[in-house]
Amino acid sequence: MRNPFGNGNDDDENQNMIPIPPNYATITKPETGEIRIAKVGFSFTSLLFNVWPSAFRGDWYNLLCMLGVQFALSMGLVMWSPIPLNQIEPMANWALGILWGFLYNMMYFKHKFNQGFVPADERSKQLLMQANYLKADK
Repeated sequence: MRNPFGNGNDDDENQNMIPIPPNYATITKPETGEIRIAKVGFSFTSLLFNVWPSAFRGDWYNLLCMLGVQFALSMGLVMWSPIPLNQIEPMANWALGILWGFLYNMMYFKHKFNQGFVPADERSKQLLMQANYLKADK
C-alpha cells in the first residue's frame, strides 16, 4: 500500500506506506487485490450510530443481521414488556448500541475472512489473533 498522495511525508519505518493507527488492521483479497482497513476492538461509531456504520461500509450482510436482531428484540419488547414502549425504547437503543459496539468490528472481519480476505501483513495478523478475530495457523 503505497501512499497515493506521494507527498513524501512517510516515515522511514513505514517505507512509503500509508500510516495506519496501531489498533487498525489491513486485510486483502489476493484474487482481486482488494484492500480493506478497519479498526480492531470496540466500535464507538456503532455505539453512537447503531447500524449505520455497516451501511456506510457497504457491509450489507451484517447490516441485515443487525436489523434482524433489532427487529426481533423490538417485537419481543412490544409483545411482552409491561413497561410502555416509549419508556423502554431509549434503554433498548442504548443496550443495542453497546452490544453492536462490542460485536460489530468482529462481525465485519469474520465475514470478510469468509469472503476470502486474509491479513495483509504480519502486524495485522498478530493484532487480529490477539483480539481473537482470527485463529492461529495450525
